[in-house]
Amino acid sequence: MYALVDGNNFYVSCERIFRPSLNACPVVVLSNNDGCAIARSNEAKALGIAMGAPWFKIQHLQESAGLVALSANFTLYGDISQRMMTIASGLGPSQEVYSIDESFVGLHGVRGDLSKRAHTMRERILQWIGIPTCIGIGATKTLAKLANHIAKTAERKPGVYPLELAQVCDLERLSPATLKDVLQRTDVSEVWGVGRRISAQLKASGIETVWDLRAASTSALRARFGVVMERTVRELQGHACLDLEELPANKKEIACTRSFGQAVVSLAPLIEAVSAFTSRAAEKLRRQHSRAGQVLVFIRTSPFRPGPQYSQSVTLPLLRPSADTSTLVQTAVMGLQLIYQGGFAFAKAGVMLLELSDEDLEQGELAFDQTNDLGAQRVHPQQLMRALDQVNQRHGRGTLTIASSGLGLGPKIWSMRQERLTPRYTTAWADMPVARA
Repeated sequence: MYALVDGNNFYVSCERIFRPSLNACPVVVLSNNDGCAIARSNEAKALGIAMGAPWFKIQHLQESAGLVALSANFTLYGDISQRMMTIASGLGPSQEVYSIDESFVGLHGVRGDLSKRAHTMRERILQWIGIPTCIGIGATKTLAKLANHIAKTAERKPGVYPLELAQVCDLERLSPATLKDVLQRTDVSEVWGVGRRISAQLKASGIETVWDLRAASTSALRARFGVVMERTVRELQGHACLDLEELPANKKEIACTRSFGQAVVSLAPLIEAVSAFTSRAAEKLRRQHSRAGQVLVFIRTSPFRPGPQYSQSVTLPLLRPSADTSTLVQTAVMGLQLIYQGGFAFAKAGVMLLELSDEDLEQGELAFDQTNDLGAQRVHPQQLMRALDQVNQRHGRGTLTIASSGLGLGPKIWSMRQERLTPRYTTAWADMPVARA
C-alpha cells in the first residue's frame, strides 16, 4: 500500500501562510522574471487563468477581478516543503520525496484504518504548517497518484466524484461498482506517465478512460508503446511494479540557467552571470558527491525582442573530473569568451556540468611536494570547497563567492526581475515576521 501526499496549489499556499489576507483571493505565482503563471489558487483557476499564462495577458485581471500576482520565492517554498515532508513521513515507515510538493509514503505493515490515519495527517500538516493537502491511497504508486487526483478534483469540483472522496481518497476501500464508476469518469490522460501525445493515441484506439486502460491487453500495449506502458497498466491493475526511491538518484547532468531581468550587451556582466551560475551548479554537484568531466556554457538573445539574433554554445572537457568551483568557473568563463560576440542584446545564459562521475572514482595526481612556493602546506581543493559550502550553509548562500561573479550586495544587471517578491519569512533573520503585543 502507498499514499501520495500532495500540497494543494503549493506555491500559493506557502504565500498564504504569512498573508492570511490572500485567502479567498485569486492569486498567481509568477515564474522567473515575472514571466508567466506557474501556480494558481482555486479562485484564479475559476477566472480561467491557465497554467503558464503570460503575465502580460492576464495582468488586466488585477483591476477587474482583484487578481494578486507574486514573484516566485523559491527559498521560502523549499523550506516549507522540507517541513511538510518531515511531518508527512510519519504516515508510514518509508518515504520518497517525489517533488517539492509531493511525497510517496509506503504503508506496508501499517495497521488500522488508513483513511482515518491519512485524515489525521492532513489535519496535522494544516495545523502545524498551514499547508492544505490531499492524500491518495492505493495498492501501487500509480494508483496512489490517481487517487490523489481524485481527492483534489472531488474537493475542487463537487459533483465530478462522490464528495466522500474529497481530501482523502482510498481506492482500496471502494466497492467494485464504485471503483468502476470512478475510473470510468476519469480521463485516461490523468494516469501518471500518460502524456498528451500518448493519450491521444490511446483515445484513437478506443481507450478513453482509466477503466478502459486498466482493462486493455498488456501485451498489445507493450507491442505498441513499450514496456513502460505495460508496467503502467499492471500498476493500475494492482500489481506493484515501482518501488519507493527513498534516496534520490544522482543526476546525470546538472544545469543552472537564467533569463536576465534586462538585456546584457557587454562581456563583463556576462562573465559575472556565468560565474555565478557555475558556482551554483558546482554546489549542487558537491551535494551529490560527484565530479564533472565537461562544462557546457551557452548564451542567447531573445527571439521575442527586436534586433539581431544570436545563440551559441560550447562544451569544454576538463583535464580530470572536478568539483572545484574555481576550476569549473575558469573553464566556463573560457568557454564564454570563445563564443561571445559583441553587438547583441543577450537575454539568457546558462551552464551545464556533464559527464558526471562519483567522487570516490576521482583519480588524483601524483604530488611529491605538498607545500607551496612559500613553504606553507597546500590546502587540498576538496577541503577548501567543504569549507566554502559550510560557510554558505551557515551564513547564507553567497556569503563566500568567486570574485568573478561580482562584488557587492546590490542587484546585478543580469539578476532576475522579481518586482513582487515576498520576504523569506523562515530563512532570513531580517525577514522573520514579528508578533507585537
